[in-house]
Amino acid sequence: MNETQELLLIGPFSQLLTMDQLPLKGAIKDEQLIIIPNAGILINGNTISEIGIFDDLKKSRNPNTSVYEIGENTVALPGFIDAHTHICFGGSRANDFAARNGGKSYQEIAAAGGGIWSTVNHTRQYAEADLTDAMTGRIHAMLKQGITTIEVKSGYGLNTENEIKMLRAIKSANEKTPADLIATCLAAHIIPKDFNGGEREYLDYILREILPVIKEDKLCNRFDIFIEENAFSTDHSSRYLQALKDHGMELTVHGDQFTTGGSKVAVECGALSVDHLEVSTEKEIDLIAKSNTIATALPGASLGLGCAFTPCRKLLDAGASLAIASDWNPGSAPMGQLLTQAAILSSFEKLSMAEVFAGITFRAARALNLKDRGIIRPGLKADITMFETPNCKEILYQQGSMKVSHCMKNGVMLF
Repeated sequence: MNETQELLLIGPFSQLLTMDQLPLKGAIKDEQLIIIPNAGILINGNTISEIGIFDDLKKSRNPNTSVYEIGENTVALPGFIDAHTHICFGGSRANDFAARNGGKSYQEIAAAGGGIWSTVNHTRQYAEADLTDAMTGRIHAMLKQGITTIEVKSGYGLNTENEIKMLRAIKSANEKTPADLIATCLAAHIIPKDFNGGEREYLDYILREILPVIKEDKLCNRFDIFIEENAFSTDHSSRYLQALKDHGMELTVHGDQFTTGGSKVAVECGALSVDHLEVSTEKEIDLIAKSNTIATALPGASLGLGCAFTPCRKLLDAGASLAIASDWNPGSAPMGQLLTQAAILSSFEKLSMAEVFAGITFRAARALNLKDRGIIRPGLKADITMFETPNCKEILYQQGSMKVSHCMKNGVMLF
């Protein structure tokens, strides 16, 4: 700790939900939450230094401590973490949404020139700076929602030039906004229609042409793949992921969205997370629960596509670790709004308040292999989201209509 750094004391909070001392895996009851009343948080630079009763911390503070007094009846939690987004994109897919509501399937829309390929065509037309600017606006909207760490995927470029353009735009946006962006290469989203070859040839192309540039320019250390009938098969995906793992890359997988198989590949390859899981059966649930792979539910995709939610209750009761992310993308999950999605999911899947907040804080952090955030504890990042309410139960009860009153990122109060 830097002893010369000016300390900052914030509070008093009617309730401080630390999210500390909770299990990484399995169900969580609300009674397990540590809720400190009349609490304060002492911050040193970008790090939490001490937590406790606000008046006690105020009385014992040293002369270098500034005090930021929050209005009465405020609840504080760790900054929210959105562990799966596609917010680097160009264009709109409003036509797709209308077609789906008119009875067309996801696969039918894609076959007709819509779907992911439509966004690829739009995104390729954007300059890097334009992608950065569009992303920056979305990031600021997420910060207003108390989301302080955001995973962002490529995957709408699907060739070396445009995948690298997207990853550089993500890097630029990370430098221009207070949020922490975690970049993931999803060049293996679909086989591009203008690629001369099959899925094995395209995956080899990524390894041969795109991976070396990413490593040289340090653009990301995470890779994703869409394992699905209209994307990549389990056999080719396994070989691809193992090759990436041999290069020291961290892995995540789009799996079990329309058909099963992806979750098995994710677990066998030691992926940090497997995301979607809307069609996972008892077999896949048991496999995930016995692994260290985080199950990430994406309720925005279920809402956007009008399909079943991830079987979260079954996953948790089986002993799995569950994160919840927005999947914000222009096609299947255009709403964003992580907290609203999580609240709706909790109603359908009967998730406790503790399980929901765990899914968008420390469990989401572990899905990104981040151990320095997601919990309000001395030594961790001072990322804090606050709501003007005396009772933390109001936050999910109001299903996203309660707005964040204050948001701190890296010890800096953003608003």
